[in-house]
Amino acid sequence: MLYEDEFLLAIDKPSGMVVNRGFGAGETLQDWVDSNFDFPLAHDGELRNGIVHRLDKETSGVILVAKTSEALEELQRQFKEREVEKVYLGLVHGKFEPGEGVIEAPIGRLSQNRKRFGVVEKGRGATTEYRVLSVYRSAFIEEDRSKRRTTNDELFSLLEFYPKTGRTHQIRVHAKHMGHPIVADPIYAGRKTNRRDRKWCPRLFLHAAKLKFMHPVSRGRVVVEAELPEDLGAVLKSLK
Repeated sequence: MLYEDEFLLAIDKPSGMVVNRGFGAGETLQDWVDSNFDFPLAHDGELRNGIVHRLDKETSGVILVAKTSEALEELQRQFKEREVEKVYLGLVHGKFEPGEGVIEAPIGRLSQNRKRFGVVEKGRGATTEYRVLSVYRSAFIEEDRSKRRTTNDELFSLLEFYPKTGRTHQIRVHAKHMGHPIVADPIYAGRKTNRRDRKWCPRLFLHAAKLKFMHPVSRGRVVVEAELPEDLGAVLKSLK
């Protein structure tokens, strides 16, 4: 638990947990809220047990849960009106340049694979600001059989992403669009790259690190932060 008062709570969602029922096997965040709390919306499946927004299954980090219908309505309004400031940490392939900037590229479902999204001309507008925090060189050595030598010179960049819109897979799609897919992304990094990544990074390196929003009742500013999980911290320590 990252934050709690009588109107809302903020949870540090672990990687691997699906948010909504009906989107995968195993316990969902909805199930967890239903089983562990007894506030007005905790058992209301029609209102998703008060869950305000969602994160991808492998993405960890801050997620908000409203305890009352009034708080839910107000928080959802803030997300819709883009009043919530979101900060994600992501590790990508390559040296991401320039060091800071804005990615504006429309996102939509791909016609050849409806489960995937991409930058498409007639997609919905999507904006992601970013800032590079660090650039790493791989510390591990992998045999490159095609060249009969070992390589350890791949670069990686740790970024803060600030999505201004909320399209599905937005950060992942925009990172791929820029030629720097998120490390261990099973959908957008490509099969070969993902298999190689998974040897040293156990899951998608994307973490919802911070949310800034207006309290739905007091109207005071609330900042909720989730530290980088141990598994992703260990990945950074393996780089140099």
